[in-house]
Amino acid sequence: MEQISVSQRLLFTTITIMYWTSMYVYVPTLSPYLSDRGLSLQLIGIVLGSYGFVQMFVRFPLGILSDRLGKRKPFILLGMLTAGFSCLLFLIPGLWIWPLAGRLMAGVCASTWVAFTVLYASYFGAGQTGRAMGNISVMTVSGQMIGMLLSGWLTEGFSENAPFSLGAIIAGIGLLLAFMLKEPLAELRDQPGMSFAMIRNVVRTRTLLQVSLLSILAHGVLFITMFGFTPLKAEEIGAGGFGLSVVVFAFMLPHAFASLVTARWFTPRFGYWGTIGTGFVLSTLCTAAMVFADSLSMLAATQAINGFAQGLHMPLLLGLAIRDVEPPGRATAMGLYQALYAIGMFTGPFLAGWLNEGWGLNGGFLFGSLLGAAAAMLVWVWARQEHKVLMLSTNHLQ
Repeated sequence: MEQISVSQRLLFTTITIMYWTSMYVYVPTLSPYLSDRGLSLQLIGIVLGSYGFVQMFVRFPLGILSDRLGKRKPFILLGMLTAGFSCLLFLIPGLWIWPLAGRLMAGVCASTWVAFTVLYASYFGAGQTGRAMGNISVMTVSGQMIGMLLSGWLTEGFSENAPFSLGAIIAGIGLLLAFMLKEPLAELRDQPGMSFAMIRNVVRTRTLLQVSLLSILAHGVLFITMFGFTPLKAEEIGAGGFGLSVVVFAFMLPHAFASLVTARWFTPRFGYWGTIGTGFVLSTLCTAAMVFADSLSMLAATQAINGFAQGLHMPLLLGLAIRDVEPPGRATAMGLYQALYAIGMFTGPFLAGWLNEGWGLNGGFLFGSLLGAAAAMLVWVWARQEHKVLMLSTNHLQ
């Protein structure tokens, strides 16, 4: 494995944070922004869901292409370019088609995350995938938190278009920095090229398919709540720009903390399934509790616990997706994983928007809690199956 310099790791960290900041600097104000432009809750759900819809079709082919070429950097450059372009599309006044186009382009941008995760994993040894994914999850949350905290302040202090303008500027700077990235290719040179037979083997990996299904449900919850309709809930109970920033901070800080310590503290004590299951149970309870949140403090409390809960399972699911896959197939595996969880990013807010139209915001939050409960049940079933297999093999050895 090639030695990666500290400066390159710092450069990658900076670019990754800017990538997520540019994509999320307008997310907390997006649903109120669309509402102010006259879009119905159902149409808002379609615009929000389009972000995941694109990723369902782009991420997997992009991962395969990255493995076939043995390159990650070109896709990172594409990510920074499309991040800036998506922000600019929101600035075009008039028809609702422009916000939709902007969110679709953001979906293309997010699809390049496949290359980011696999490149960063290549900086670490084979047994350190969990640590690598924990680190990159912290970068993700840090960028999202910076962007989302700026969002309310920019809207209140300047204009509703200010978050999109800043997002485009950040993406442009990130694009220039990305040209200086270097990728370790020795690991890929020593491996045979990615064949279609290898692709077939990758997509049949049991762990990959299990964590992909769980991640569909997890992202459904996330994009119904904090990255979807929670800002409208905050606005409904009287929160302004500062109040929205409080809710964002309440979610993102525990989320970042949990992402950082999960692989180090919780997994060694409770195992993968125990930690992931705990995260889903807490997330289910907090999403359901949002129905009863009638004050900013109560809403912030539900988001704080929900943020911590999602920080328990998100990094572990990400790491498990490529744990059992050889390096030449990792972008393919990550592409499939991210394409599948994009189903949750699309269907979650889409169905919640439809429910919200008829039942109000609480209908969507109750639907989100059902998704979390389904995930917790799957974890319990699979953990029991794994325990039985382990017991049988132990008895057989004895």
